[in-house]
Amino acid sequence: MSLIVQKYGGTSVRDIERIRAVATRAAATRAAGNEVVVVVSAMSGETSRLLALAQELTPEPDQRECDVLASSGEQVTSALLAIALRSGGCPATSFQGHQIRIATDSAFGRARIKSIDTARIRAALADGQVVVVPGFQGVDPGGNVTTLGRGGSDTSAVALAAALEAAACEILTDVDGVYTSDPRICPRARKIDRISYDEMLELASLGTKVLQIRSVEFAKRYHVPIHVRSSFNDTQGTWVVEEESSMEDVEVSGVASDREAKVTVHRVPDQPGLAAAIFGPIADANISVDMIIQNVSADGMTDMTFTVPRSDLAQALRIVRATADTIGAGHVDATETVAKVSIVGLGMRSHAGVAARMFRTLADHRINIQMISTSEIKISIVIDDKFEELAVRALSDALVGTREEPA
Repeated sequence: MSLIVQKYGGTSVRDIERIRAVATRAAATRAAGNEVVVVVSAMSGETSRLLALAQELTPEPDQRECDVLASSGEQVTSALLAIALRSGGCPATSFQGHQIRIATDSAFGRARIKSIDTARIRAALADGQVVVVPGFQGVDPGGNVTTLGRGGSDTSAVALAAALEAAACEILTDVDGVYTSDPRICPRARKIDRISYDEMLELASLGTKVLQIRSVEFAKRYHVPIHVRSSFNDTQGTWVVEEESSMEDVEVSGVASDREAKVTVHRVPDQPGLAAAIFGPIADANISVDMIIQNVSADGMTDMTFTVPRSDLAQALRIVRATADTIGAGHVDATETVAKVSIVGLGMRSHAGVAARMFRTLADHRINIQMISTSEIKISIVIDDKFEELAVRALSDALVGTREEPA
């Protein structure tokens, strides 16, 4: 007997018909001899609808109350699924986050899981029941309801799988796996059968929306195999697993892209501590800075350019402009018309020339590079966003799946 954690996203439980289909699938997994824990998201669009109601009342609703409000979407889905399972003859019980004590910190809207008490889940499983848990939520030391941020149901599922030492965590969604690039942009994109945690972490952080990055971090830390697959068919999807030697044979496993905003602080005094003065307040505001470039110093002054999520640009500009005045820097400008395009692959660690071929491919298509960032298994570039799709297609055709030629 294996213990399987299944997570169903919003489109998989968007209405009563789909909830019945999920119940049938979970019951079949139990009937095959497995213990089953199901983690559910809110019905498609429900979280946005609930938070929009709060916005109608006030532009800046209290975050604690927003967590209480938003978490109700998953509670509704978990109860409905348990009802559907029971009506179909499958014993099932739903437990809310506070009932099984998914303990988090008190960072409302972006809480992090600290521990999970699995006693009630294990007791219900031993009794032959399917356990249904609402994703995305927990409880802080003061007993307050917390939420984990958008995409947090993935994290809930993987964390439960780790705590329960499950054989696998199935992430069931409306796509049938992880692709080498976005199939909507690149028609020749193909599904990846197996991908390493490190490659998936890079792709998740670079714009691939299939898995939430914190869920992959959990999986890597606790060695939880993730199976990304469709809830609409039984096709095998993509396994996210420990690194395997064969994975390094392929130089580039995938191409990802995301639209960002670029900020430049001009004429920053080239002195120790000023970078910290600029980026410290941004970090304090929980704004993620991505790529950073500092120009060569001239006459004791330098320019500093970095990228942030477009949704955070207005707040970042307010902070940076105030800081620029304080440190005696020049003017600050920004643009929202940039995109980050990245190639990822374990094989890049041992295969030379990948960057040169990437840059040559972009040059052949007359795409200008504004910024470059690299890691051991990734190369990212910032370009004008009107070239985003062209760059993804060109790099996918030229680099994805290529192998080092024998000498």
